[in-house]
Amino acid sequence: MGIKSLYAMKIFKLLIVSLLFSQFSVAQNATRVFQGFSYDEESASIMIQVTEGIYTLKAYNTEIIETTFVPKNQDENKDSHAVVMQPTIPTTTYSKDATTIRFSTAGISATITKSPFQISYSYKGKPIISEKNGYQKIENGEAIQFNLTKDEILYGGGARALGMNRRGNRLKLYNRAHYGYETRSELMNFTLPIVLSSNMYMIHFDNAPIGFLDLDSKKDNTLTYETISGRKTYQVIAGDSWIDVIDNYTDLTGKQPLPPRWAFGNFASRFGYHSQAETEATIKAFKDEKIPVDAVILDLYWFGKDIKGTMGNLEIYKDSFPDAKQMIKDFNDQGVKTIFITEPFVLTTSNRWYEASNLGVLAKDSVGNPFKYDFYFGNTGLIDIYNPKGEKWFWSIYKDLADLGVAGVWGDLGEPEVHPEKLLHHTGTANEKHNIYGHDWARLVKEGYDRDFPETRPFILMRAGYSGSQRYGLIPWSGDVNRTWGGLQSQPEIALQMAMQGLGYMHSDLGGFAGANLDDKLYVRWLQYGVFQPIYRPHAQEEVPSEPVFRSARAKKLAKQAIELRYKLLPYNYTIAFENNQKGTPLMRPLFFEETDTKALYTNASTYLWGNDFLVTPIVKDSVQTKEVYFPKDAVWFDFYTDEKVLGGQTKMVATQENLIPVYVRGGAFIPMAKPMQTTANYDQNTFDLHYYHDERIHESERKLYNDNGLLSNAYEKGNYELLEFESEFEKSKLEIELEAETGINYSTSNKKIDVFVHNINKKPRKVKFRGKRVKFDWNKHTKTLSFSIKWNTKKKEKLIIKL
Repeated sequence: MGIKSLYAMKIFKLLIVSLLFSQFSVAQNATRVFQGFSYDEESASIMIQVTEGIYTLKAYNTEIIETTFVPKNQDENKDSHAVVMQPTIPTTTYSKDATTIRFSTAGISATITKSPFQISYSYKGKPIISEKNGYQKIENGEAIQFNLTKDEILYGGGARALGMNRRGNRLKLYNRAHYGYETRSELMNFTLPIVLSSNMYMIHFDNAPIGFLDLDSKKDNTLTYETISGRKTYQVIAGDSWIDVIDNYTDLTGKQPLPPRWAFGNFASRFGYHSQAETEATIKAFKDEKIPVDAVILDLYWFGKDIKGTMGNLEIYKDSFPDAKQMIKDFNDQGVKTIFITEPFVLTTSNRWYEASNLGVLAKDSVGNPFKYDFYFGNTGLIDIYNPKGEKWFWSIYKDLADLGVAGVWGDLGEPEVHPEKLLHHTGTANEKHNIYGHDWARLVKEGYDRDFPETRPFILMRAGYSGSQRYGLIPWSGDVNRTWGGLQSQPEIALQMAMQGLGYMHSDLGGFAGANLDDKLYVRWLQYGVFQPIYRPHAQEEVPSEPVFRSARAKKLAKQAIELRYKLLPYNYTIAFENNQKGTPLMRPLFFEETDTKALYTNASTYLWGNDFLVTPIVKDSVQTKEVYFPKDAVWFDFYTDEKVLGGQTKMVATQENLIPVYVRGGAFIPMAKPMQTTANYDQNTFDLHYYHDERIHESERKLYNDNGLLSNAYEKGNYELLEFESEFEKSKLEIELEAETGINYSTSNKKIDVFVHNINKKPRKVKFRGKRVKFDWNKHTKTLSFSIKWNTKKKEKLIIKL
């Protein structure tokens, strides 16, 4: 623990107030004088010496430049918690004249102006952003400013409810829960040091300690990052499209592993199930009602009878769960996985307090004793995951649970919810570790699974994290949202923003968490939205049931329809999850990903894309009769339920219905759909429906369907997968559909039984041929849908020919 770290710890309370009014030490930056430079082609870097220290600019590839400033008499801190990418060492060049030095790749470039000293960035000749004042000291910390153009829209800063355009806000970087939030929340569980711009670039401030992101709150076209201490490093990330920008960022900070397939099913969850009997009765109710379910989550009653006083027991409370091992086995036999909650707190009243205290696994006070403090659940210590003893001890508990059959980890309160500034971790202060505690907790679990269960994909549900947490398989959720229409209204924005920041699985407690509000209309609309967001997990305080099986007959019927649709979409959802795993591509995508030249879309969160091919508009207000939907241009859209065709580039008022939300499918899309199932354990990858949305304007189209066994870690990399490819060609009156399969070296080809549905066929076709032979078909003149069945052995490339 250095003097600087101890000083930073002591001043945190002053910082929160003083940073609000901090004035930059302009004089220091005004004296920053260029003194010389050196260029290293082999490391694709350039060093700039100034009066106060050294800048190092390093090109990771042709889309990413990293800039680090090391002040005089300081050593470089190379410890990044976010970045895992090894530089590809792109070809770089430099040029100089009397006033500037230019450091360039084929894409991204930096220009250093000697006097007054400034660094600016461009991508393929287009200016991106420039430093206004380089890193400098401010009262109680340090900061850096950038120049913004007057009209650019800003995103980022983690999970907040502020509206899509976050410009004008000053955002604290300090993970903290916000219980019962609705339409506005300035501070939540994930505060990320990331800014994205409508000018299609992002900046990642590669530093973990607490601070602020000021997104031009003073309206002087200035972006400011402020922090108490740490690295003076940031990366500028560009690309040719939004998909490319996020691909580059997730290359930098790590790709999300593909979750287990069961994670895309329905969860039974509440705060909480008090006993084994209650848990078993709940799953039986799902089975009796034939409502699909794939997992059950046990909240804190699994380790104690009471909410308070028991946290930290972290062992099954046998009075309430007399035979948990058998319960878990029985559930697993029914295709239902079991997930246990855990928290990083060990109460002094818990069964494990003396064990944790004596083993030295808890964070310390200034004299080396466990740091004890009070919070809602009791008097507690905090597990120090930065101490190898604490990490080993915590993982041993998870390993025992996994050996028992528990399939997933739920890490709650991991901001940490209460984290006193005087508490000391093994490698730093509370304020230095606060924002990465959830991140490193997820790392602990992921690395434990990789070591002890290398064939298993972990499921890691966490309430807090940091830049790059996606690489540990972290599944984030949006915290304790209020069970109101206002709570629902903020959810699409939060999920879209987080997906742009690499955490593609942000989702909400479906139905809302906080408050005893029994509103069936709200509940149903939330669950209908849930079909088209990453994780389907109704969850709530127990005053109002979150499970459809305990709701009114009408709500239960409508919720069941939504859940059954979620399961039908499993092949599509699993495929877009694979795209996220490979390229970081969000599952939920803002409309401006599709249409970059329409400014109005840059602030639109009311309609979004689910994968590439679904256009979704949730109903987020009560008793709405019509809903405005914008249809992106250069595409044709079909009503998912009626097949009504809508040309893109227009806004329409769409009549709402009780049993569905407005959903449209892109013309040219192949949408694979599963047959009905009670659990994903019953999913048959070899028997499915394939819907093709035909339009005469679309002459060529191609889509893919990804399959693996749903459980094996890194199945794609291990060659244990198949990738089915569907390609359409339309010319004159002939529609051809080619079927081809890429099969991994450790995966067997198979026979597929496919029921094919071709939409928007206005007249009865003359004939349908597959493998050169005529196929029996039906044509519905009312729905204008052609249907037939084929059998395909994936060893061979095959062709369907439809003569119209």
